[in-house]
Amino acid sequence: MSSAPEPAQQGEDAPDIVLLAPRDGTPRPLTTTAELAELCRLLAAGTGPVAIDAERASGYRYSQRAYLVQIRREGAGTALIDPIELPDLSRVGAVLLDTEWVLHAASQDLPCLAEVGMRPGRLFDTELAGRLAGFERVGLGAIVTRVLGLHLEKGHSAADWSTRPLPGEWLTYAALDVEVLVELRDALDAALTAQGKRDWAAQEFAALVDAAPAAPRVDPWRRTSGIHKLRSRRQLAAVRELWGARDEIARRRDIAPGRILPDAAVIAAATAEPKTAADLLDIRVFGGRANKRLVDTWFGALERARALPSEELPPISLISDAPPPPSRWVDREPEAAARLSAARAGLAALSENLQVPVENLLTPDLVRRLAWEPPADHSERSVAAVLSGGGARPWQIELTAALLSAALDPPAPAAADS
Repeated sequence: MSSAPEPAQQGEDAPDIVLLAPRDGTPRPLTTTAELAELCRLLAAGTGPVAIDAERASGYRYSQRAYLVQIRREGAGTALIDPIELPDLSRVGAVLLDTEWVLHAASQDLPCLAEVGMRPGRLFDTELAGRLAGFERVGLGAIVTRVLGLHLEKGHSAADWSTRPLPGEWLTYAALDVEVLVELRDALDAALTAQGKRDWAAQEFAALVDAAPAAPRVDPWRRTSGIHKLRSRRQLAAVRELWGARDEIARRRDIAPGRILPDAAVIAAATAEPKTAADLLDIRVFGGRANKRLVDTWFGALERARALPSEELPPISLISDAPPPPSRWVDREPEAAARLSAARAGLAALSENLQVPVENLLTPDLVRRLAWEPPADHSERSVAAVLSGGGARPWQIELTAALLSAALDPPAPAAADS
């Protein structure tokens, strides 16, 4: 394939139609087992793919559970399910197991759907399809407008979906998220087919279905925003203890940790190293009423960090098998830097030619690892084996193995004139 056709832009010249309400009206959330049984009957009698979405309360709640599940299928209409009242939706999952699920940004919703017993057997991700088809903006609202000429209101995407009862306008917003998802799927499927990319997408969708749950992070406290400013192991210990104390409270109350104590306050306390609880309260970000009530908890965490023997302090950084940051390669390993530069250049040209984002051609981490520690044999076959071992799909390997093989032996720089 030398170049990709322009992505389909069905809605480009059509006036936008604003969707204000679902075509069948906004349903009320299902809350009883009898209602769920009736939904299963309707879904089983429906036809074609099923559109699915879920709403969480990120930024408000500790958990990433679903607080609303939206489903639409031809012949069954749209249903909204309250998974607080109906926490086991495995019956729905079983009814839909052999049906293609259509989600937008599926990796965001699949974990919380799995928690309630819903796991797809087949999948079509409209966000990922949009990326592969060459669309620059792939948010649901943007791509629905671009492809279908329809305008979706997206004003409640960051709402606290744990709210009960859910406001009517939120329910309308949620129902509209699945209203035209199957139509969008069909248009994107046609675009991918026209561009010769349908098999690529199928492999990506299958990988999403088969993906294992994410492993727990090692030292999750190291993701505290601003931690890069700290320079001592004792300060890192303070962050770890404060993060742990905050996490325990947040988990128990089911409140987002940042609403208990902002990351900025954690870093400020670790940096200031207050000697008394009063000193801690003098730090501006600790001046609120809630922190005054919890001052003994926060200061106790700092005291624990201060009392740790040196051998129990956390290291400045974790031991990792990942390559160092590429910015250090030129001085440390110039040959690896040259390999990475050549690989990136080749992938960038391929990305432009195929109208596929470079990060969808191969994950940046896999490219860095290959350039840092290439196989002894730089042949295309050896490179393909490394890519396969790193999780690349067959379509990605077919497109990139040869150019990466060449990049592992970049031409030497021309000698300077004497």
